[in-house]
Amino acid sequence: MAEPLRKIVIVGAGFGGLSAAQRLAKAPVDITLIDQQNHHLFQPLLYQVATAALTPAEIAVPIRQVLRNQTNVTVLMDRVRDVDTKEQAVLTEAGQSVPYDALILATGARHSYFSRQDWAAHAPGLKTLQEAYALREKILTAFERAEIVAEDNPELAQAYQTFVVIGAGPTGVEMAGAVSELAQSLMRDFRRLDADRNRIILLEGGPRVLPSFAERLSARAERDLEKLGVEVRVSTMVRDISEDGVRTDDTEISAKTVIWAAGVQASKAAEWLAVEPARGGQVIVDKTLRPVGFENVYVIGDTAEYTPSGAEMPLPGIAPVAKQMGQYVGSRLAAVARGRAFEKAFRYRDAGALATIGRNRAVADIFGLKVTGFLGWLLWGAAHVYFLIGFRNRLFVVLNWLWSYITWQRGVRLILHRDKAPES
Repeated sequence: MAEPLRKIVIVGAGFGGLSAAQRLAKAPVDITLIDQQNHHLFQPLLYQVATAALTPAEIAVPIRQVLRNQTNVTVLMDRVRDVDTKEQAVLTEAGQSVPYDALILATGARHSYFSRQDWAAHAPGLKTLQEAYALREKILTAFERAEIVAEDNPELAQAYQTFVVIGAGPTGVEMAGAVSELAQSLMRDFRRLDADRNRIILLEGGPRVLPSFAERLSARAERDLEKLGVEVRVSTMVRDISEDGVRTDDTEISAKTVIWAAGVQASKAAEWLAVEPARGGQVIVDKTLRPVGFENVYVIGDTAEYTPSGAEMPLPGIAPVAKQMGQYVGSRLAAVARGRAFEKAFRYRDAGALATIGRNRAVADIFGLKVTGFLGWLLWGAAHVYFLIGFRNRLFVVLNWLWSYITWQRGVRLILHRDKAPES
């Protein structure tokens, strides 16, 4: 890369982009951080906003607030439309052309419906606060609709009280468990609803839930889900989704709420760089997290596909991977900016994986130690609180969890947008 390195552009303020910016805090560079939102979002707890356990303010923090004291960073709330690699500039929808000496693309991923984009209208996913708000209102409204029609149309009430989650990775498992607990909590507040009509169905195309976990933990998670009343159906392929429910290979499920947790597609970074994308749209990078043929472009987090030497599979699209990638690239560019050599390759330090199934139930694989039940649940909670940004967020999340644990109540059950009345 040509010296000197002075201007660094980071696209995306998720775990990867923010970690890179913070690692460059004392480097002699000018950083422009571009994100289409004004906040950094802790996505692993987004499902708790969707299920009325937490508020958005507890899992999100303004980017400018995080970087307030880092004077070498300028934050732009804008959307990138292209990258001019020849002129070394990032082009935005607001008409900005932001020049760079080095570029870090940390643009994350979006939902993938496997060439069935028409499903998106009936099976929303969960990647943003706006989607969490919409899903929370959809879930809460379903119970309100069921209350209205419960006596005159029990079949329709059943459809409103049926929730289908598609995809049994960590997001799907945690969502199914949270919806089940929310349904149980709400039954005390309704007069006409029959708790026996509540159905939470988790569909997975593969042979088991949590396929990235050890088989023993996967089996324990499935048992815990069933204890919560979740119907787990593995080796089940979805063939169609409509406003009336889901059709699989062998059955039709009547449901008014379908939640997508089955697949993701990387951002347009591969298109911007004019490189051949991986199967999921990611940019394939080498051991320095650069695409082949690019000396001053780095791609990290969910946007990148990196397979360590000797590994069979690429690194997963999870927060710890993105965070460590960001720290690595930040350290590398800080060294280059000071005129120092940086030959070290990226190496991911895998601390393990965690997933919660509900109250007192979780599975964890931490440094090879496999933990389940209440202890796993405590480890899961501690890890998530630790990775939250800001003392206030940590404090309020702990207090909210404690209140919910003691009272069995979900405190954020507000419906702000009322759509059309249900058919009777």
